[in-house]
Order: sequence, then C-alpha cells, then structure tokens
Amino acid sequence: MITKFLLGRIKDGENVKDAKVRRAYGTLSSVIGISVNIFLSAIKFFAGILSGSIAITADAANNLSDAGSQVVSLISFRMSAKPADRDHPFGHARIEYVAAMIVSFIILLVGAELFGGSVDKIFSESKEFYSNLVLAILALSVVFKLWLAYFNHRIAKKIDSTVIKATSTDSLSDAGATFAVLVSAILGRVWGIKIDAYMGIAVAILIFVAGIRILNETKNSILGAAPDKETVEKIVEITKEFPDVLGIHDLIVHSYGAGNLIASFHAEVDGKKDVYIIHDSIDNLEKMLYNELGVRTTVHMDPIVTDDERVNELCSRARETVKSIDARLDIHDFRFVEGVTHSNLIFDVTVPFECRISDRDLMLVIDKKIKEIDESFVTVVTVDRQ
Repeated sequence: MITKFLLGRIKDGENVKDAKVRRAYGTLSSVIGISVNIFLSAIKFFAGILSGSIAITADAANNLSDAGSQVVSLISFRMSAKPADRDHPFGHARIEYVAAMIVSFIILLVGAELFGGSVDKIFSESKEFYSNLVLAILALSVVFKLWLAYFNHRIAKKIDSTVIKATSTDSLSDAGATFAVLVSAILGRVWGIKIDAYMGIAVAILIFVAGIRILNETKNSILGAAPDKETVEKIVEITKEFPDVLGIHDLIVHSYGAGNLIASFHAEVDGKKDVYIIHDSIDNLEKMLYNELGVRTTVHMDPIVTDDERVNELCSRARETVKSIDARLDIHDFRFVEGVTHSNLIFDVTVPFECRISDRDLMLVIDKKIKEIDESFVTVVTVDRQ
C-alpha cells in the first residue's frame, strides 16, 4: 500500500523513457533511502551503545554508509538526466554505472571495517546486554530493510536502473545481516551464548559478497555486456513484419545507459528489386524500431541473388559444409564469382564465442572441405564471432 502510494506520486509515471520521469523515480528512491537509513542508523547506534554489541554498532555504520550511497545515487540521477552535448553526444546516462561502482566500493569498505572490528572483539573481554528494546529495534530494522529492498526493486525494474538495482540488492543483504545479528542477540540473552563477534564476521562476509556481486554486474555494463535476449527477439520480430527483408545478420546493440540503445544490422534484400523502394521500406523499419522499442537503428542493405539456381545450390552446399564442422555455425552474404581457372565462393561464417577453434584453422578446414566439392573453388571467408 505504501509502495503503491509513493510510486503513484510520480507524474506521468508510465513514461519511463522520459529523462525527467527517470530522474523523478531516482530522486524518490534516493530520498526514501536516505531517510530510512539515517533513521535506522541512529536507532542502531543507540542499541549498540545500550547493548555493547560490536555487531549492532557495525550494522549501524553499514546503514550510515547506505545513506551515503543513496546520496551518490541521487547525484548520479541528476547528472544522467542531462541532455547530450558536444562532448557527450550519446547523453550522460552511463553515469549510473559509475555511481553503482562507487556504491559497491563503499559496501566493500564497510564490510572490511566490520570484519576487522569483529576479529578484534573476539580477543576482547567486553560483554553484551540485550534488552527488549534492543531486540525490538533489530526486528524493526529487518522489516524496514525488506520493504526498502522491495521498493527499490520495483523502481529498478520499472526504469531499468543499474544503480537502483544495486541499492535493492544491498538492502536485501542488509536485512539478512541484521536478522543474523538479531538471532545472535536472542541466543546471547536466552542461552548466554556469546557469538556476537562471530556474527559480526558473518555479517561482514554477507556485506562483502553483496559488494562483489554489484561490482561484477557494473563492470559488465561498463565493459559492454551482450544485449538482453528479449531486446534481440523484439528487433527480429519487428523486422520479420517487412516482406522486403529476407534475413538479418551482424546485429549489434550498444547501450549508452537505460533507455538509450543504439543498434545496427545487415538486412538481406532481393538484389533485383528497385533500390528506392527497398530503401523506403528500410526507412520505415528504422522508424518502427524506434517508435516501438526506443532503439535508434541503422540498417545496412545487403542485396542477394534469389533466382539463380546454381548460386542457391552452392549456398546450400556451403552452409551444409560449415555445419558439418560445427552445427552452431552458419553463413550469410554468400556470393559466387565464376572465373576461368578458379571460382570464388565468398561468404561470412557466424561463429559463437564458445567455439574454440581459431579463425585461421576454421578457414583452412572450410577451404579444404569446399575443394572436395570442386577443386577449382576458392573460399574467401570472413569469420563473424558473436
């Protein structure tokens, strides 16, 4: 109910491609996160002092660092909403990736500090005392953190935000960490089992793992991750609606931040059709991809022969040949240039990254197998890894 109410405060909230709407969601997430984490940090510091527990005090410091992370997120959303300029022609949306990486470093730092403090506590003679108030504060903190994780997950999914997804993951790990501290507090009070310092180490490890996970996901986004399967399928699905496109290959999708995708691919078309008619159809395809998916696309036309029986037969033989090497291989852009002493079979071979055979060895094997069809055939092969 609270989540629905808060999300409903965003004006034109369904228009998530709009930079202003994204910034509004990011601001809401950050303001709520800062408020909740400062509140939890304050009551946990109080509980830590009251109980003498290193685990609770460290958990309070973790919440304070979360508030700092949310400040970083708030700044990143302000910056990512800036329009494109001469120095940044594709906009500033990728600043979210940098912000998510900063958040991960803060989380790792807190985890390391907590681990060190907990190890020191093992060798100290301090005692803990867990009152009903302390237990209630810990239980309340778990509830708040679970809600915050759910709240941020809803926003991250809605606007496809890396930094808010990282914040949601962090909140979920915090809830688990605080629950572990609560369990140790109950065990210490009821049975006198002193595991506070060891629980602090466990919490530190949980926090550290969360930081590593966020760092890894962000690293992939910065390096350039493969496009998600759903986006690729939708591009192919829309393209199939155009009868002038006989096939597509070399699809590349670049992400310049959420809601800012740029794609390109080659479209095979009948080489005998009027080039102006085909060009008009390709223009309409590019417009549809942008209107329906928000993807700015450049489509390259590849004219192919469709009514030459010999070329079609040789294309089929070449496809069968490469698939006999590895069933995952395929060919495109096939051309046949007949000569007096030899004839060239020119084509691209699509090869998955998982295929370990080298490009050079693959071209040698293909050439050898093609020559088994006809000694005069010479292959001109381009390896297309994807």
